[in-house]
Amino acid sequence: MKIVLFFILAFVLFSCHKESFTSNADAPLIPTVDTLRFDTVFTTTGSITQSFKILNNNSDGIHISSVKLAGGAASPFQINVGGQSGIQINNFDISKNDSAYVFVSVHINPTLVNTPFIVRDSIEITYNGNTSKVQLEAYGQNAHFFRNRVVSSDETWQSGLPYIILGKLTVDALAQLTIEKGCKIYVHADAPIIINGTLQVNGEKWDSTKVVFTGDRLDDPYNGFPASWPGIVFTGSSNNNTIQYGVIKNAYQAIAVQNPSATAHPKLVLKQTEISNAYDVGLLGINSSIQAENVLVSNCGKNVVLTGGNYHFTHCTVASYANSLLQHKDPVLFVSNAFNQNTAVSNLNAVFQNCIFWGEGNTLVTDEAVVANVGGTSFSVLFDHVLWKMKNIPSDAVMKDTINNQLPLFDSINTAKNYYNFRLKENSPALNTGTATQVLIDLDGNPRPVGLPDLGCYEKQ
Repeated sequence: MKIVLFFILAFVLFSCHKESFTSNADAPLIPTVDTLRFDTVFTTTGSITQSFKILNNNSDGIHISSVKLAGGAASPFQINVGGQSGIQINNFDISKNDSAYVFVSVHINPTLVNTPFIVRDSIEITYNGNTSKVQLEAYGQNAHFFRNRVVSSDETWQSGLPYIILGKLTVDALAQLTIEKGCKIYVHADAPIIINGTLQVNGEKWDSTKVVFTGDRLDDPYNGFPASWPGIVFTGSSNNNTIQYGVIKNAYQAIAVQNPSATAHPKLVLKQTEISNAYDVGLLGINSSIQAENVLVSNCGKNVVLTGGNYHFTHCTVASYANSLLQHKDPVLFVSNAFNQNTAVSNLNAVFQNCIFWGEGNTLVTDEAVVANVGGTSFSVLFDHVLWKMKNIPSDAVMKDTINNQLPLFDSINTAKNYYNFRLKENSPALNTGTATQVLIDLDGNPRPVGLPDLGCYEKQ
């Protein structure tokens, strides 16, 4: 009888034992994902539900203050925790060595013209004074989605819906991809654009008709980050490429051009094109051929690097200012007949006419144009009517009417706000100091004068 009473008492005491909860800020909660992606083609009232778990692997329970959507009522997402739905779920517990499911749904109407084609938010989990986040990302139907796409025959992209590149985009050696005015191409972080064949970009001068290449993170602050996507590579087999009124920004290496052209035409022709905010190199030529007219290359880790080959730059502005995203550590122009001392040398012929080479924000960069001849090949570099920041004039180049170390007086530079307007002020020394060329317009599509033009990519109107 005593034994029976003992077990009954023990059972009652055990049953009445209250679970302990920790308020220790160091006790972790672990979401099973860091990003929840909805890579789906939605119906007219597009919706889908996915889930993740919040794991409590501690020896005590944890009280959750809230699980909420950072975007609040404006978010296209909705959450459900423990049968409660909404934009914020408050005050619930997760027992020791237990977990809680969080169900997430997204509702996007792709028939609305202004509906974002990529929507993002985050879930904030608050407990014991801590906040952890799970990112949410949804791809809507109102875009062209290409994952690991191969262009194997001639293809033309038209404006209207944007193009989302996931995985990789490859243009085969015998194919041509033509991108018409107004197209917007948003590229994922794992998606290089590889041109083995031909790329023709036919933008026009208005902002709405330019062709834009950038990363697919459009939310602040990610939409301004360099290295958001790999960049465009023109391989050895590629030929007859043209980019006109293009905007290439926020890449790792914006444009890389490899090996000589197999035809009499330059491998890449750039006209009225802007390249900016590339983490590594804005424009890279490796024993290749590039013709650039009215091109702006700005605020890249290394703006222009040309190693061997044939290059002709007319009315280009190449400039960098140290800012919170990229420090100005390298000259804006590097020209050589070898990539480095350990690589083979190649013949080099480079002409820079009516150009500006300028940088600020690092006193260690005293020469914004570096010319390096390692010997062993034909070597010709001409700077014809340029304005540049230079302490040591390169001995291996020919100079004609250069303007040394005079501020170009760009219209407006605000590094704190990452705002850059490289048009010229009224009293700029670059005004009316160029030489006449066959380039009759500027980067804005405005006419250049019959007489002496301005230096750089913009003509003062």
